[in-house]
Amino acid sequence: MRNPMNPRQVSKICLSPEVIDCIVFWTKNPEPMILELDQLSSYHYYFQFTLTGYGKDIEPCVPHKKEKMLSTFQKLSQAIGGQKVIWRYDPILFTELYTPDYHLKAFEQIAAALEGYTYRCVISFVDTYTKNKKTLHQLHAYDLKELELFHFAKTLADIAKSKGMTVGSCAEAVDLSPYGIEHNCCIDQKLIEEICGYQLKGRKDKNQRPECGCMESVDIGAYDTCKNGCLYCYANHSQERVNRYSMLCDPDSPLLCGVLEAGDTVRERK
Repeated sequence: MRNPMNPRQVSKICLSPEVIDCIVFWTKNPEPMILELDQLSSYHYYFQFTLTGYGKDIEPCVPHKKEKMLSTFQKLSQAIGGQKVIWRYDPILFTELYTPDYHLKAFEQIAAALEGYTYRCVISFVDTYTKNKKTLHQLHAYDLKELELFHFAKTLADIAKSKGMTVGSCAEAVDLSPYGIEHNCCIDQKLIEEICGYQLKGRKDKNQRPECGCMESVDIGAYDTCKNGCLYCYANHSQERVNRYSMLCDPDSPLLCGVLEAGDTVRERK
């Protein structure tokens, strides 16, 4: 994978099952993988599956939730077990259309459909970055006042609990534990140890935000490669760049997009 800050620096990452403890997948649509899961039989893994109440105005290229994604979530859970499919309802942004009441109604509907298929939900509130600042401004996105936020969080937690789920927050500075929402670890050492069946000598990932509780890991993703086009996205610079990078995808290349070039410096990542 290329260093996003210095593309000429390339890390070579060994994917041998002998050195991989666990793979964590982030996705809004794992359907293409479900029939290929046997290729992962040598690995431990779990999925972070984002499923929200937004429409095409916010998530234009995500397949229809009720017609497609709820059943996809259920199929994945049936294939690998509910412990290994974490539901993410995030990021939560508030607008004139997507009010707290809207989110609570959507959350309850999705939670009802996922009851028994997952036991953990992760939430976060939208963060403003350079890449999405203009879009969030155009959407007139706003933050809740403190008491409104606490009431919203408690209601989410109560809904989830009624469906057999716990709720954790992702990289949020605000403490929502009095309202039933704990700080979450997406690269979760405890969960990975349960899945693997052995203990890990892990530390908190020092390269993440202070609020992030994830254990250290190696990220093999790449910016500007997701075609979902979500308006809150901070991983893509532009749709034009996504289109251009996608055309460089070569299934036979060791890189997600593009190929190794003269002048690249390749170092093996420990």
